[in-house]
Amino acid sequence: MLALDGVDLTARPGEFVSILGPSGCGKSTLLLAIAGLLRLSGGTISVDGRTVTGPGLDRAVVFQEAGLLPWRSAAGNVALGLEAKGVPRAERAHIARRYLELVGLGDFLDAHPRQLSGGMKQRVGLARALAVDPQVLLMDEPFAALDAQTRDRIGQSLLDIWAQQRKTVLFVTHSIDEAVYLSDRILVMTFRPGTVRAEIPVDLPRPRDERVRNSAEFARYRAQVWDQLAEEVTRSEEAVLQTRR
Repeated sequence: MLALDGVDLTARPGEFVSILGPSGCGKSTLLLAIAGLLRLSGGTISVDGRTVTGPGLDRAVVFQEAGLLPWRSAAGNVALGLEAKGVPRAERAHIARRYLELVGLGDFLDAHPRQLSGGMKQRVGLARALAVDPQVLLMDEPFAALDAQTRDRIGQSLLDIWAQQRKTVLFVTHSIDEAVYLSDRILVMTFRPGTVRAEIPVDLPRPRDERVRNSAEFARYRAQVWDQLAEEVTRSEEAVLQTRR
């Protein structure tokens, strides 16, 4: 069974692109393929003109679960990718500190995962991804397990960091509001096999804050995305019901 079929996606340098679609449409599969963690049965993926044949430090992934090593401190976890790059110890420590400060955890360098909240762990995961200075940041529902308030705070932190660094971001989410608030462009995917049903440019002013989120224009974008997504969600629900009969 095909997970994806005929997906044609180009992300411009420094663009923030969100990917929405019903459960099972292949959003995470697409991100894993771009990360080089899945082998394609057809088609190609390239980053800056170079074909993706496996994982590489030009891409970094932030998953729904931070996946921190419990025996390492926050700084030690952030330094993992830097070790793979052969960065000297003193420089690794300096970079880890800088990125933990960037995500608001400068006072938790020596804290271990058991001492951190869920939101703090996700911030460490984000710092770890950014520390290797990737061209493309791949984020697979990184805030899905967090409460609404924490999710909003980290989302705002992500926007602030993105505004400074202008990484190319591909962000998988189930939240329409999150996609509209964060993105330059939203891709809505069809149910299985997944392909791009619609591309919706988001022309909201930046920097964004609660005034943008509460605006009539924001509500119009939300409705536009839902109009595209609703039919695919219905198809997904019908498929689930058929499997239960």
